[in-house]
Amino acid sequence: MRKLSAFLFLYLTFSCSESETSIPNEDTTEIYLLPVVVHVLHNGEDIGIGTNISDDRIKKQIELLNNDFRRKSGSRGFNNHPDGGDAKIEFVLATKDPLGNPTNGILRKQLVIDDLPNDIPAFEFEQYAHFSYWDSKDYINIWVAPYPEDLTNIVLGKATGPDSDLPGDSLFQKPLPGGAEGIIVNWAHFGETNLAGGRNLGRTLTHEMGHYLGLLHTWGDRNCETNDFCDDTPAVDTEVTNDQPHLGCANEDVMVANYMNLTSDAVMNIFTNDQITRMRYVLENSPRRASLLTSKGVKSI
Repeated sequence: MRKLSAFLFLYLTFSCSESETSIPNEDTTEIYLLPVVVHVLHNGEDIGIGTNISDDRIKKQIELLNNDFRRKSGSRGFNNHPDGGDAKIEFVLATKDPLGNPTNGILRKQLVIDDLPNDIPAFEFEQYAHFSYWDSKDYINIWVAPYPEDLTNIVLGKATGPDSDLPGDSLFQKPLPGGAEGIIVNWAHFGETNLAGGRNLGRTLTHEMGHYLGLLHTWGDRNCETNDFCDDTPAVDTEVTNDQPHLGCANEDVMVANYMNLTSDAVMNIFTNDQITRMRYVLENSPRRASLLTSKGVKSI
């Protein structure tokens, strides 16, 4: 979850240094294409106004997400760091709905919390799924949530983590058993905006997608020895919110540009090779992640 450190009580503890379980080396030449469905939960405005964000803004956000995951040259997502890599993971708005009908991958629903039945658990993912949700075996559900203005730059986003045999699995926020899962992004931080505060270039979704695919914050369990279980992210044992160069564990330079920090969008531009290996391992082995690779959301039934 991306939130300011002053509001750590709102945080989900997510996050990759040395692992007690080694991840097999693999050929990462295959590009994985993952279908997403964007559920715009709004306050009743016309499309393009306020919380009911426009199709163009959504499409731009998906473009930014792909730039970051593919380390696209000429984009903000490019880096020439020796430990940085191209994840060869791409995201596309779903082209088929669960019944096989054509779709643009964007759903809109006015959010009226008072309409929630009493039997819906008091868990944000379940509440939003009551209004709009597609099976997570075939789609990555992204809810654009109409958080009030006073939560702008405080609550940015959150995600459910995968089930896996990788170290750090217990640090993720998990869905309820058999329940809804996905990513929630504050509407104010979705896509490129003119918002002040440094979280306006679409990196909230990049960060949360990292969690959804098995990445922890770089500080992980706040332990210099294990932290995020990715060896090529310099070890830190506290949250990274400072954009300026500074030292972490063993006086090693902190990788402030890593997407799994809480630094400003403008400084973020790197997933490391170990982080990429971890995400691809999750995609190939985690139950409701591996099924995305054969999703009917982007293929004919």
